[in-house]
Amino acid sequence: MDTATPLALLIPLLLTGYAACYLVVCAVFPWVDCRRCHGTGKLRNPIARRTFRHCPRCDGTGKRIRIGRRIYEHLRTERERGTR
Repeated sequence: MDTATPLALLIPLLLTGYAACYLVVCAVFPWVDCRRCHGTGKLRNPIARRTFRHCPRCDGTGKRIRIGRRIYEHLRTERERGTR
């Protein structure tokens, strides 16, 4: 038996496990902090630190939806449209 055979079986198993864990995380925690404003909802002016504006990426909420959850919602709505 080659040493490459167990490794060839282990890699797809690990990728499948990672994908399953990510799906569970997307179902339980669909919202994460915005990457641009770091969850504050505000972008500070680099010159005058007291002034700020609302983050355009998250619309000032400080949260964004995960990419996996976005894909799930898209697939779900497409399925609903197809079964009507």
